Amino acid sequence: MTDNKDIIRIGKIKYTNVWPLFYRFPTGRADLRDHVHFEEQVPTQLNRGIASGEIDMGPISSYAYGENYQQYLLYPDMSVSALGEVKSILLFHREPLESVANGSIALTTSSASSVNLLRIIMEKYYKGKPQYSYAAPSLTDMMVQNDAALLIGDDAIRASWQNHGYRVTDLGAEWLRQTGQWMSFAVWAIRKDTAERHPELVKRVFEAFLESKRKSLADPAGMIQQAVDTIGGTRSYWEGYFGGLCYDFGAPQWSGLQLYYDYAYELGFLPERVPLQIWSDSGRSDKTAVRG
Repeated sequence: MTDNKDIIRIGKIKYTNVWPLFYRFPTGRADLRDHVHFEEQVPTQLNRGIASGEIDMGPISSYAYGENYQQYLLYPDMSVSALGEVKSILLFHREPLESVANGSIALTTSSASSVNLLRIIMEKYYKGKPQYSYAAPSLTDMMVQNDAALLIGDDAIRASWQNHGYRVTDLGAEWLRQTGQWMSFAVWAIRKDTAERHPELVKRVFEAFLESKRKSLADPAGMIQQAVDTIGGTRSYWEGYFGGLCYDFGAPQWSGLQLYYDYAYELGFLPERVPLQIWSDSGRSDKTAVRG
């Protein structure tokens, strides 16, 4: 029987945007079968779980890495990123953003990255200070007493299919318009103590996730059909959705994410500057420079 100390607890986000990283994960492989345990959660739960040590690794909100970067390393080559439209992080609003910037916005409780991206856009580029409140992810209810509502993930996707009459701003597209940069909405964090205790297992898990990403994107038919069956929509919608996201995490994505952290620090959302600490299979971390 496998000792619990030889198991890595992996968090799994309950959103379709991470499916390619998990869909073809070789759970039955002999060198992994008894050594990995998956726990499915929403992003905010997973953020807390990794910070507390209840989870060893997983795709967390990029902002959550910024809050606790001292504890983490980031897998390279794995993220949920976009250069422009992301289709599942959407602000619904009645008036133009210039008006919304000093209005009231209902926020999802599910993602710190998206909430703080919205705050950066509103304050940095529209010079506004909206009144924010948190609400359950129901567009109709959120808009009763607010000028705008932020939805993410499958909730945003479903709302985008409705005939609601609101303007819709895709935050990935707005970030690109304002900065010219990539935005990474989720990154893959590993607790440093986990990497130190299980270096070979952490390496095998990394390779397994890359295998899943490669196979899922090379042959997405089954994944797309599952999305149609469980979420709704058409095959063509999901082909465009998965095709529009990027699951890599290299220098172009690092640059955009570093700018996000720089702005979060500049605006007082984060207490200090955040370096990107990238895991390496050599057993050390490669730190990217923090701009001054």
